[in-house]
Amino acid sequence: MKARLVKFWEAARSSYWFIPSLMTMGAIGLAFVMTYLDASLGATWVDQIDWLYANKPEGARALLSTIAGSMITVAGVTFSITIAAVAYATNNFGPRLLTNFMQDQGNQVTLGTFIATFLYCLLVLRTIRSPEEAAAGKRVPVDELAGAFVPHLAILCGLALALCSIGVLIFFIHHVPESIHASNVTADIGRKLNQKIKERFPGMIGFSVPEDEDYDPKEDMPDDFFDRTTPVDAEGDGYVQYIDEARILRVATREDLLVRIEYRPGDFVSLGKTLAWVYPAEHADDGMANHVRNAFVMGRGRTQRQDILFLAQELVEIASRALSPGINDPFTAMTCLDWLGNALSNLGRRSMPGAYRYDDHRELRVIVHPITFEEFADAALGPPRPYVEADRNAALHMMKVIADVACDLEDDDHRQVLLRHARALKHGAEQTLSDEDDLDMLSARFRATSKLLRDNADERALADEKQWLGGSG
Repeated sequence: MKARLVKFWEAARSSYWFIPSLMTMGAIGLAFVMTYLDASLGATWVDQIDWLYANKPEGARALLSTIAGSMITVAGVTFSITIAAVAYATNNFGPRLLTNFMQDQGNQVTLGTFIATFLYCLLVLRTIRSPEEAAAGKRVPVDELAGAFVPHLAILCGLALALCSIGVLIFFIHHVPESIHASNVTADIGRKLNQKIKERFPGMIGFSVPEDEDYDPKEDMPDDFFDRTTPVDAEGDGYVQYIDEARILRVATREDLLVRIEYRPGDFVSLGKTLAWVYPAEHADDGMANHVRNAFVMGRGRTQRQDILFLAQELVEIASRALSPGINDPFTAMTCLDWLGNALSNLGRRSMPGAYRYDDHRELRVIVHPITFEEFADAALGPPRPYVEADRNAALHMMKVIADVACDLEDDDHRQVLLRHARALKHGAEQTLSDEDDLDMLSARFRATSKLLRDNADERALADEKQWLGGSG
């Protein structure tokens, strides 16, 4: 159930119908409530307020008609501007960023405000009756049969909605250019990426065995695991958008099972492929297999919910497009590299989750395929490198980003991954850049980066030796 709700919520918040529909239903309810209050209170309360005056039926109709007509016109213009902005962003930043703009609640609320105000005015407008219409036997409130019915309170509410709509329009005019500004687009993705890293590392299911323990978690694997497992196959095609990991752990603990998950969010699964292996097979009936299968949410595209590599690839796509001859914007690419470097530093300082997950009783229950630092670095630095190598400014900046990340890392393996990418960048730039001064500058930065990595390693080794000797000297 949770997996299905997550899928529905992701689809709803990425649409232009959900929030406007809620606001439209609210406008319908508000119209009926306000006209009911007007029918109950009558029109005498208006005369008791000096700064208000009663509207006649003709004037009330003209006022509500003006508001309704202007709102639907502005709604059409707003929708056109939104589509134009989305088309511009898609062409410049990539089609995969369309979901980011579809999830923009500012645009959704703006469209919903105008439509809700338009519908509210229409519903209130139909309740207005002149004395002639009342005398002709039209359907009007019982206490107003002798004369006109003008819902003054509802009209005041309509005016308030019109004023709110003007404020929303001012916000929208400011929001649209701000939302497609390259710096804001990259910053929004970069912050989401860091937030997901914070949630996923070390956020995880169950418990993992600390690295300093004496035994290898692989020893907890049953010797006959591959002989007594049964597969849980996919019943459809698509990308894994979400995995209810807690549900799988609960099922495995309750049924005394060991589940090995073969896919993770962002992977493409074909019909009939094995989503997970369950051990032992004799404990795995059809109901249990459906529990495991229903923990996987499949869709037509990748999402940001659990897929941090997808967010990194969005930044890579923006950087690659920015360095293309058609756009030629190296500074946007450099901004993307800054956010990718920031994410690498954030990930390198966090505990990497283990593949073997245990329940509360320290029993091995789930085996997963966690993302490693090397895999994330390869996804963040590898794909944009062919484009970065051909641009002098971007190549120098990428070397600087690698050096900055190296200063934040403690793990020797992580630093070796960065050094490998620095060497690849230097080698590729030597094949594409022709200016000797640019190559000399890049080589100097590479030597400084390499020296920085070696110096950091030496300092840590010396610190460890001092601590072992007693801390002095």
